[in-house]
This record gives sequence, structure tokens and C-alpha cells, in this order.
Amino acid sequence: MRMFAASLVAVLLASSATEAADYPTPREGDFVIKDFAFASGEKLAEVRLHYRTLGKLERDAQGRARNAVLILHGTGGSGAQFLRPEFANELFAPGGTLDASRYFIVLPDNVGHGQSSRPSDGLKARFPRYGYRDMVEAQYRLLREELGVDHLRLVMGTSMGGMHSWLWGELHPQFMDALLPLASLPAQISGRNRVWRRVVIDAIRHDPQWQNGDYRAQPQSLRTAQQMLFLMGSNPVVRQQTMTTLAQSDAVLDDYVRTAMATADANDVLYQLESSWDYDPNPGLEKIQAPLVAINFADDLINPPELGILEQEIRRVPNGRAIVMPTTPHTRGHGTHTIAKVWQHYLKELLDRSSH
Repeated sequence: MRMFAASLVAVLLASSATEAADYPTPREGDFVIKDFAFASGEKLAEVRLHYRTLGKLERDAQGRARNAVLILHGTGGSGAQFLRPEFANELFAPGGTLDASRYFIVLPDNVGHGQSSRPSDGLKARFPRYGYRDMVEAQYRLLREELGVDHLRLVMGTSMGGMHSWLWGELHPQFMDALLPLASLPAQISGRNRVWRRVVIDAIRHDPQWQNGDYRAQPQSLRTAQQMLFLMGSNPVVRQQTMTTLAQSDAVLDDYVRTAMATADANDVLYQLESSWDYDPNPGLEKIQAPLVAINFADDLINPPELGILEQEIRRVPNGRAIVMPTTPHTRGHGTHTIAKVWQHYLKELLDRSSH
């Protein structure tokens, strides 16, 4: 999972991958939405949405966009995470499934993440309470008002971005040709998934050092948050292979937390985890019209297959298919969503099936 991976190391990795990769250099921009109204009833005079694009937008004879692809990141991430070699070099390079010479690829930083508007910009805990539907609304306006995209070839996303993909299918059923949610469930956050989030949320909110969001130095609860995120991010086999002794386990964990703490912010983390408050696509699954392939992983601690939720609810999606990939030496638990070589053949099949 590499949630909250907008660390300096991750950014440097993404930058070096971009320079070395055989695909176009991403173009970056900022879209400012005036007087943005959040679902909570709060407003901001300006909401900034940072984004990256690869490739060139193409239109059909009627002027409709025909090759745009929207890719959505997970909780704590940013669009930069998709420039890592295990994703971009597999998909965006010449001959790749999402070859950037053929597709117009849009990688936004969601509200509260990356270089988009977020609590740590200055408002701290006075930043409006945002939810997943606010994020999808901002994504939609970015496409329509900033990039001139009136139709999407594909919406796909990882983790939180996978959940956004389910919402896209319901809220804008005619807007895309295909949907690929990765490492997500079409149901409200509940059970163990809610519990680990609450552990982090409560650790921050009940920390005296948090000071109702007005801290000058990062509260120690941010360390607890990063430790919990590390715990949930991979599978037990991989952890054991890389952490074979007590001392080595402590060293690996401490190194991860130290790196994450260098750039993480407690208010940002708190808001990011609380933003799933309005996520519940379950009542409207029948509204999804585009072909949809949902991919989960057997070693995912966040969306474990034994729940059976995906297999049960996919039956309600008219053109839906559910895949739970088995544990292999190549899978990494929840974080497998960004290792494209594991699942990209299903993406190719979906694109072939949904082509017009």
C-alpha cells in the first residue's frame, strides 16, 4: 500500500523514473476552482487541484474526447506515485497497455493530497471537512473545465482511487467506456478496515500535542499513524522475508517511519483517513453501465477475500466482473495495486472488450 508515500524518497524515485522512462515527460498544472462548495456545507474561496498529464488529447469526428484516461491515487498518495517504474514503465511506455503516444493520461492530486489544497497549507483543522464525493466532483470539474475532456476511455484507481472509480460509475454513468477499480470494495468502510482507521484518527485527535490542529511541531501520534500504515501495507510473507529478526524488524520499521515523518503532516493524515465518511456506493451499483473489472488481491489485509463482499455485490453491476488474484511471489498485499505487471493483462482485456 505505500499510503502516505508522498515522501521525499518517493518523489525522488518518481522523478528519476520519469527521466529514465521511454514515455513523454508529464506536463504539470494547477486548476483553481472558485467558491467550491463541499458536501459538508462548508465552502472555500479557492480550491487548487494539481495535476499531471501525459500524451495528447484526441477527439472523434463529432469533437468528443476519445482517448482520455483518468487514474486516481490512494489515501495519502498523489498522481506522482503512478510515475514509478513498476507502474509507468509497464503501462505508459511504447507498446504498453496505456501507451502515452496513444492515450491522454490524467493524474490528479486529490483534494487534501500532494500539491492540491490541503489542511497543511495553513488552515489546519479549519480546513473544510471533505469527502470522497467532493474529490470526484473536483476531478470532474478538472476534466471538463480545465482539460476540455467530455468523455473518458477509462477510469481506474488504486485503493481510495478504486473507491472513487465505483463512484464515478454511479455518478457519471455515461461519461466513460470502462472502469477498473483496484484494491477496493463497493461497500461502506466497516469492520477491520474501519478499526485501523479509527486507531489512527483517535490517536491524533486525542493527542494533547495535536492541540486541536494548531501544533507547531508534529505530534507524536503521527508516528503511531505511520506505524499502523506500515502494518497494513504489505503481506505477512514479504514482511517476514525482509524482517527475519527482532532487531531487523525494528530497524526496517524505524527507517520507514523516519522517512515518512520527514514530510507527513498530522492534520493532512487525519483528514485523509476521515474523508471516507461519505463513501457508500452499495445502494446504486445497478446504475453502473460501463464494463467494469474490479481487481482485488488474496493477501490484502485491508480488503481480505474471506469477506466475500466483492464477489457478492458484483452481481448487481450489469457489466461487472470481479477478480481476486492469488498470492504469489510477485504480490505485495494491498500495495499490489501499483505493480502493473501482476494485473495489467486484465486491463488489456477490459480495453479490448469496451472498444467501439
